[in-house]
Amino acid sequence: MKGFESLLAEVRACERCRESLPLEPRPVLQLDPESRILIVGQAPGKRAHASGIPFDDASGNRLRAWLGVSRDAFYDPKKFAILPMGFCYPGKGPSGDLPPRPECALAWRERLLGCLKKVELTIVIGQYAMAYHFPSERRSVTAHVQAWEDCWPTVVPLPHPSPRNNRWLLNNPWFEVDLLPKLKARVAEVLAK
Repeated sequence: MKGFESLLAEVRACERCRESLPLEPRPVLQLDPESRILIVGQAPGKRAHASGIPFDDASGNRLRAWLGVSRDAFYDPKKFAILPMGFCYPGKGPSGDLPPRPECALAWRERLLGCLKKVELTIVIGQYAMAYHFPSERRSVTAHVQAWEDCWPTVVPLPHPSPRNNRWLLNNPWFEVDLLPKLKARVAEVLAK
């Protein structure tokens, strides 16, 4: 545990991409060697950067609803590891936040994932997380999510829960009808152990 704590302290003090960020570096992540579910997101938004709490915004509210968990359960690192592809807010682009900075994944991802020995379910959110976790499968987010049964019950690809994706949800009603009930049941099953 001491090695994990020193690694986490090192990550939280990281400033590798300082020159490329619009705000001061503030790595936002959550994990514990006891984590049972891993959530792989893109990068923290501006509100999560300000609070230092991952998914501390409307996207987080929707994600918790999709998973069927309370805020308290979601922010228990022994239950949920939240390890985005980029740890700091990358800034605003023309159609939303910029992509996650690549430095985080290169410097920290494998070492942090190596600490998570008890993960039974990995939830992969959005195109950048999918590109990392499914490197040989060049598909759209929709195609990945439609093929969710291919890696069930250990990995589940999801669209980003941002309110910007309301149109995607309207165009893909099968997501809420077919996938979400099974996802909620799987989350409950893993957390009950």
